[in-house]
Amino acid sequence: MKEINKNITVPNALTLLRILLIPAFVFYFIGERYREAGVVLAVSGLSDLFDGMIARKFDQITVLGQMLDPLADKLTQATVAFCMAVRQPMLIPLLAVFIVKESTMIIAGCVLIKKKKRPCAAKWYGKVATAMFYGSFTVIYALKGIWNYESLALTITLLSLTVGMMVYAFIRYFQIYRQTLHSDDPRDRIDLELKAKRTFPRKKG
Repeated sequence: MKEINKNITVPNALTLLRILLIPAFVFYFIGERYREAGVVLAVSGLSDLFDGMIARKFDQITVLGQMLDPLADKLTQATVAFCMAVRQPMLIPLLAVFIVKESTMIIAGCVLIKKKKRPCAAKWYGKVATAMFYGSFTVIYALKGIWNYESLALTITLLSLTVGMMVYAFIRYFQIYRQTLHSDDPRDRIDLELKAKRTFPRKKG
């Protein structure tokens, strides 16, 4: 009988990669190397797409992953939104909406964990909001970095649509939060045990 860490998985490694890419994005953005910043953001978005697919296909879904995945999304999105707002102050109201939404969700998640309740896994509307976020900023960076084209109207339009989807996702997640908070279903209980026992066949001879 041998113990292994069940949280060492490819999806969790990809989630960690997204967090590690944040400083690289900030470095390129501050240096006005928007093409490189867009590439970093695109890689981050692809890792977010594939970690969920791999986790479901190979049954590598873990409680740690369910907590780290949205955290990585929030850190990435907050960093990008802040960088954009610093360069274009007119986007500060959109940044404020983003901060309020994400702060509320983080607090709600902490409340669930404190009460030993399982945080909500990512749903389709959350993934769509994330995809719109990455898509919008990738378009903005590509236009500016490759073709040197910048349109405040286009930027506001794309970000407004993204914020709208984020608000919709927030409402849906909040409904799940309330149900989980008052649920007595054992499946809603959290299991943070890091070790899992696996039996390996004994060698003959």
